[in-house]
Amino acid sequence: MKARAFNYVRASTVVEALKAFEEAGDDASYIAGGQSLVPALALRLQAPQLLIDIAHISTLRGVDLQGDWLRIGALTRHHEVLTDPLIRRHAPLYSEAAPHVAHPAIRNKGTLGGSISHADPASEFPAMTLALGAELEIASRDGVRRVPADDFFLDLFQTAIEPGELLVAIHVPVVQPSHRWAFHELARRRGDFALVGCGVLAEFVDDVVKQVRIAFFSVGSTPLRARQAEDSLVGKRLDQAAIAAAQAVVGDDLDPPEDEHAPPAMKRHLARVLLGRLLVEIERQGA
Repeated sequence: MKARAFNYVRASTVVEALKAFEEAGDDASYIAGGQSLVPALALRLQAPQLLIDIAHISTLRGVDLQGDWLRIGALTRHHEVLTDPLIRRHAPLYSEAAPHVAHPAIRNKGTLGGSISHADPASEFPAMTLALGAELEIASRDGVRRVPADDFFLDLFQTAIEPGELLVAIHVPVVQPSHRWAFHELARRRGDFALVGCGVLAEFVDDVVKQVRIAFFSVGSTPLRARQAEDSLVGKRLDQAAIAAAQAVVGDDLDPPEDEHAPPAMKRHLARVLLGRLLVEIERQGA
């Protein structure tokens, strides 16, 4: 199958892109890396009349430290997420997740903003956006707004981005010396979508958990925070009993879909195992 015929516009500014979308009567799609959109076009899962190329908008690029926030342009490539020193230092869960994202050819073209906007519940970057407590900067013809990650992922492939709006940057609160973090996923083969994946960002005071964000992927229709597991850890030392308590409740936070190859009971079991491993790793970071 081939994509339906479409018109093409290359935008040089965000304003041009937004205007082109509006003039197309909402029958348009933005394209940057195209690693998700192009297959969808080929299968005619999407068939817009107009493609708006945003890959050459310079203001959508760059990684900058702005006080206590790291601003990452939406066009930052996956391989840049892996190698950029500012991201590795200040938003390390992105860097930890990047090697697990597909394969090098895709990482060389795919963009962080595209992955987050696509909101595949089996993808690493949307979940790490949630774990990091990031805020998403979204542009429209009416101006710019910032949406917390907790309010951004609404349902399967659905986000808070309204038709015609454009994700322009990701703002991440920089990690502090009191933070510890860990990431891992379980997949059949490297590069495959994970059966279960998780990232944890925890803040400690005198070896006691002050706050923690635990974000899973591949266990629901969106990336999910394990809030009951988080609550069970706050105010506790990260010892064997605390880890076991978090594992005991984490299954209640998840909503795995029916899958004959990885049924919900299996995914909940893998999530418990994975969370235990990550919390042990975080505990050891304080030794």
